[in-house]
Amino acid sequence: MTKLTGKTAIVTGGSRDIGRAVSQQLAADGANVVVNYCNNEADGQATLDAIKAAGGNAILVQADVTKEADVDRLVAEALSAFGGKIDILVNVTGGLVARKGLAEMDMEFFNHVMQLNVTSTFLMTKAVAPHMPEGGAILNFASQAGRDGGGPGAAAYGTSKGAVMTFTRAMAKELGPKGIRVNSLCPGMIATAFHDTFTKDEVRTAVAAGTPLRRQGNSEEVARTVSNLVSDDSSFVTGANIDINGGTLFS
Repeated sequence: MTKLTGKTAIVTGGSRDIGRAVSQQLAADGANVVVNYCNNEADGQATLDAIKAAGGNAILVQADVTKEADVDRLVAEALSAFGGKIDILVNVTGGLVARKGLAEMDMEFFNHVMQLNVTSTFLMTKAVAPHMPEGGAILNFASQAGRDGGGPGAAAYGTSKGAVMTFTRAMAKELGPKGIRVNSLCPGMIATAFHDTFTKDEVRTAVAAGTPLRRQGNSEEVARTVSNLVSDDSSFVTGANIDINGGTLFS
């Protein structure tokens, strides 16, 4: 028996990069995993196939978790597939969208970033919490940008991740009396498609060189941390926004 045997987990944005690694790690640790994707079914299917090839148990569900109807359907499919309860929720869905300074941002862009990062976390937490038993755990993805404001053109992203951190603290207080823990992770420079898209190679090299561990992190390291935080190994940890950045920033 592994540490998550008998538990059901939903991973939003679970089809690629960190989300894929989290989905695979939770399944390897014994959880029944609901892998959520929004747009790329091929990525979702590849994640599902990898879990099953390793002997894990999972289903794949398409949903745009910024939309309440999709969230409700996702939760209903999870409950139907795995016995009427959800023990673990990992909110990975999010993104920077684009680097824009204040003068370049309009309301549509700002609201889109907020919906992607904050609204998705709110909607999933609201939908899952009533079905989460005592001992349940929610793990949100914030960012180092939520602490330091982010790099150039990341004001909306950093602001949204700061909101995720505050929402995490608030939910830890509200859901704690029900025996549900709520934490977040604040990743720094992790080698993913996010930085392939939004961060110049020379910047990544410089950040890695300035990190005490002298490198970027990887998705598997993040996934192992997630698994520990949602397991009973971390049963007295709640309301924490935990850095995983190799020492780039000390909070």
